[in-house]
Order: sequence, then structure tokens, then C-alpha cells
Amino acid sequence: MSRPAVLFPLFAELETLDGVGPKTAKHFAQLEVERPRDLLFTLPYAVIDRRPRKTIKGAALPSTVTVEVEVGAHVPPRRKGGPARVFVRDAETEFQLVFFHAKGDWLQKQLPTGQRRLISGKIELFDGLAQMPHPDHILRPEEAGDLPAYEPVYPLTAGVTQRAIQKAALSALTRLPELEDWIDPGLLAREKWPGWADAVRAAHAPETLTDITAEAPARQRMAYDELFAHQLTLALARMSMRRGKGRESIGTGVLQNKVLAALPYAPTGAQTRAIAEIAADMASDKRMSRLLQGDVGSGKTLVAFMALLIAVETGGQGVMMAPTEILARQHLEGLRPLAEDAGVVLEILTGRDKGAERVAKLKALAAGDIHILVGTHAVFQKDVEFHDLRLAIVDEQHRFGVAQRMELGAKGTAADVLVMTATPIPRSLSLAQYGDMDVSVLDEKPAGRKPVKTALISAGRYEEVVGHLRQAVAEGRQAYWVCPLVDESELVDLTAAEERFKALRATMGERVVGLVHGQMPPAEKDAAMAAFVQGQTKVLVATTVIEVGVNVPNASIMVIERAEIFGLAQLHQLRGRVGRGAEESTCLLMYQPPLNEGAERRLSILRETEDGFRIAEEDLAMRGAGDLIGTAQSGLPKFRVADLERQSALMAVAQTDARKLLSDDPKLESPRGQAARVLLWLMEQDRAIRLISVG
Repeated sequence: MSRPAVLFPLFAELETLDGVGPKTAKHFAQLEVERPRDLLFTLPYAVIDRRPRKTIKGAALPSTVTVEVEVGAHVPPRRKGGPARVFVRDAETEFQLVFFHAKGDWLQKQLPTGQRRLISGKIELFDGLAQMPHPDHILRPEEAGDLPAYEPVYPLTAGVTQRAIQKAALSALTRLPELEDWIDPGLLAREKWPGWADAVRAAHAPETLTDITAEAPARQRMAYDELFAHQLTLALARMSMRRGKGRESIGTGVLQNKVLAALPYAPTGAQTRAIAEIAADMASDKRMSRLLQGDVGSGKTLVAFMALLIAVETGGQGVMMAPTEILARQHLEGLRPLAEDAGVVLEILTGRDKGAERVAKLKALAAGDIHILVGTHAVFQKDVEFHDLRLAIVDEQHRFGVAQRMELGAKGTAADVLVMTATPIPRSLSLAQYGDMDVSVLDEKPAGRKPVKTALISAGRYEEVVGHLRQAVAEGRQAYWVCPLVDESELVDLTAAEERFKALRATMGERVVGLVHGQMPPAEKDAAMAAFVQGQTKVLVATTVIEVGVNVPNASIMVIERAEIFGLAQLHQLRGRVGRGAEESTCLLMYQPPLNEGAERRLSILRETEDGFRIAEEDLAMRGAGDLIGTAQSGLPKFRVADLERQSALMAVAQTDARKLLSDDPKLESPRGQAARVLLWLMEQDRAIRLISVG
């Protein structure tokens, strides 16, 4: 499979464009523009109206005007470094052009006294006089046709001028091939979008401000192309995952019923629904690829365990993977009582298992004596062999992109894959990141969960907070005290957490307060966590290492220091560590006044709602998509035109459309399928192209 010839001109060297030499090409690379194709997807963000007028009279100043003038007297600078002025007259009034640092006779050549010129630039009033400093354009009347009526304004970087990028863009536009359309004809007609080449031309030639908004038809079409190519890639990935023959795992219900009978409460409707969706996927002969998305405390553990039991009921094994050792141990703790109810063998495997112990575990795993394995990514290592692996569950997926999901699928065994995340993701983002998966959402809190009271407290009331804490500890309750990561250097955080630890220990007593932070050796960290879990220490001072997964039902107070510097999602995750037991729980957000507007909005949203999805939508609106999941490691694509926040509806259409196209034409051989292949090359989705060729 190689790039179609029709696209060659768009993938040529940038230097083949007008006005781009090797040096300018280097500067362009700063804008992530390395080939003509990139320039076509770099759209103007503003437009200047350059239509000529008769006079500047009556123009609302300051504003950009284009007017034909007769050149009058030149007035040289009064002092060294001062401005040179040129008087000019349009059809009705006189004004001045102002130039700083004009060299030699340049001005005389540009603006010979007595001749007519077309000038365009920004006019402003200075001491009641109209002036145009440094006109953008000075043309002879016969060259007036060279000035576009509307001039696009492009994003710039050091070493690239407006003129250079405009010239290069025009040059790139001359190479636009006419391509067959890959968009569904019905959709194209309904949205009244232009064809691809027309859309690109229109997007580079805006005439009004509405032409540069995301809603303009040309831009919408270009955004859709990006989203569609991305969704097509995900749909191909999903197809190849599912094409890998799955195995039918049909549970008997025997083990599941034991667990349900032992539960002190009934599962929520959302849990029951998710379990049914997963069971149906596992029973089919296609490989499951599903995302289980549930807010903090929505009961994902039970759903995951039921899925693992289906694998065991069919004579197979299940594995649950977590990103860190602490989390893997947490899962082990969480699953242990359920495993006892069901009577199945549960084990853990992490990088810490060494020597004879490790060998014994591997042997038991290969023999099928271990039913369910919990572990870190160590379970991926070559020497780890299962007797009959049927289900792999991956926790906290956002550290784990599409590529790794494909790898997991390649571990052979035709295992079904379930991914869990406690980070509520707005729909548009979950489609961008997990569009290759089916999604089950847990949107109800299990019975007996009390809401967490959230209060904002200024840092000045520190003594009061400590008093409140002392009282609670006396009543037998436990608390977290989270210290911020003040800056990137671990040492500063360390001192923040250690200072707080010392101060609290001094007022509350030696044995009462524990400490965990990122710099501790793993064994110490585990010991500190264990002491808190067992209730030996009552207050745990921590940096954000506790944000994911820790489960201590008796902890009912969460103090977050400098809450204003945390992100919304992070605060929501931290708050979710309390409210897990029978006690009323409180979360105190301590802030350093004065609060800026963003911080105030974040903290008040938290005070108003515990709904993780609403919080995630707000977070997305405030921070933008890349920031929300840390683009560096999120596997989230970079779109040049599409805007995930504002165009989430388009993303959903693109997903449906991509899946439908592939179900009608899995090898992309129809005329529209062939056009879609060209789109994948155009959007550089090489992974997807490899998937078709494999298929």
C-alpha cells in the first residue's frame, strides 16, 4: 500500500512552494507546517476588509481602510529617530502617512509627490489628526487588482510574515487535486457542505467574520473530514480487534449468584445493566472491546468482578491490570471478600514478585490453579502464561492508548478486553479517545452512599480546621490531608508535605499522623498506607499519590490545602476518597485568597455538584481537550481544524458514519471506500491503512 499519486503534490517539499526557501521552511516547521498539505489545514483566524473606499471621512476610527490618494509634500523627521510624514489627499479630505526609520530615498520612490497611489492600512486619530502609520500596502492605481478585497490573516511564528504565509498558501492551493468524495452523499446534501477542494479554497478565502467561525460550511466540512478519518481509524482498529476471533464465554451464573446472595445491598440499575452488556459481549464469538466508565464510587469493582466470574464459570481465567503497585494491591483488597464469597482463587503478580515465589505463581497460573490474577503491567511479560485467559480488564485506561490496546489484543489468546476508568469523560472526548470501543456507563451511586459535604475555607482559618480534625479523631474518625504539588521539583512538594506532617504531629500527637509522598521507597509507602487502612494512624498527610483508588471506609474527612491550584477533575477524584462509609463525610477546600476567576469557578462547581460527568463537561469548557487528559500521554489526536469542545456533535456523526461505512464495505473497495482510503492517506492515518492491508 503506498500513497496515491493524486496526493503527491501535497506531500512534496515545502520549498517547492512560491517564496519558500530552506530558511523559511525551517521557520514554517515551528507552525508544524512541513509540507504543502499542512499549509492547507492551517486556516486563517481573521479577515481584513480591504475593499477600496472613496474617502476616510466617516470611517469609525481606528480601522483598516483602503483608499486612493494623491501624494503631497514629504516632511523629513524633525529630530534623529523621529518619524517622516507624507501628506496625502483622498476624494474628500487630507491626512498623513507616518514612517519610522525610512531608509534613504525609499519613501520618494514609493510615494512620488504629485502621483496617485492606492494605500491600505490602519488609520487612527492622533491629537485630532488622522494618521496611517506604515501602510500595509502601497500600490499603483493600475495594480489595484492585486489587492484581495478580503485579506486572510494567518497564525504566524518568528521568521514567517503574513505576506510569506499568504503567498505560500496561495501556491499550495494551486495544487489542490479534485478528489472523489468520501462523505456520505445524504449527509453532504443535508448539511449543504461544499466538495473537498471547494471547501479548502473557501476556507482560505474568507470574506466576512462568519466565514472564519467553526460554523462556516467550508470549515465544518474540513473539521468533519478530520473527525471522520480519525473515527475510521478507530473503527478499523475495533474491527481488527473483533476480527481476531473471540471465544464464546457463556457464564453459568453459579459463582455470580453466590456473590449476589452475600452482598448486603442490591446492585444499582446501572450496575445490573452494565453486567448484562458485558455478559452479552463475552457470550458472542466476537472479541469484546468495551469501556466501563463510572464516576468515583459508582461501584465499578462489583461489575468488574462479575465479568471476571463469567470467565471463571466457563472454565477460563481473568486478569485485572492496574497502572501502579498501590492500585493493584487496592484491587486485591477490594476483590478479596468477593472472591471468598464466590470460592475462587485470587492472586497478585507485580514487579516485586521475585525468585521461587514468582516461579510458583507462574506455574499455578499456567496450570489454571489461579482463577483470577491482579497485577501491574508485569503481567505482560514474556514468561507469564495463562492456562486459558478469557478476560483482561485494564484499569485507569487514560495511561494506555489505542496502540497498547492493540498490543493487549495481540497477546493472542482471543481474550475479551474490558477497560475501566473512574475519570468521567465528556462524550465528545470519549468518542475521540475510545471511539473504537463500546461504552457502558455507571451513572448511579450504590445504596447507602451519603453525599459529601463540601466547604470552602480560607487558609487563614487553619487553626479552626485543626480543631475540627482533633474533635473528629477523638470520635474515632479518620482524615486525609492533601498537600499540593507546589511546583515541578519534587523537593518543594516534599517540604510542603513534611512541614505539614510535622506541624500536625506536634499538635495531634506522634502516633496519630502518617505521611506518604511520591519520593518514598515503595515499601515505606505501603507501610504508611497500611497503617492508615488498619486505623493505626488517624490522619494521613499525602501528596496526590492517593488520588486514585485508595479505599478506607472509615475516612470521612478530606482536607485539600491550596485547593485553588488543583484541576477540577483532580479535586473531584480526591473528594471521592471520602464518603465511602456510614459516616457523614466532609471535604474542606482550603484556599489562599484572593481567588482568580477560574479558581473561584472551579471551587464553586465542586461545592454545587458531585456529578462527575457535569464536572467533566465544565472542566472541558474551562481547560480544553488536550489539557483535560494530558495530551502528551493521552493518545488524543491533534486536530488542525476540528474543535473537540464545540464540535462534539460532529464527532458523534463521524463515528456512526465510519462504523456504517465499514460494516457495508469492510475492505473499503466500493467507490466511496476507495475515496475513504485517499482520505486516510491525506490525514496521515498510516496505522489505519496498515489495518486495511492486513485485512
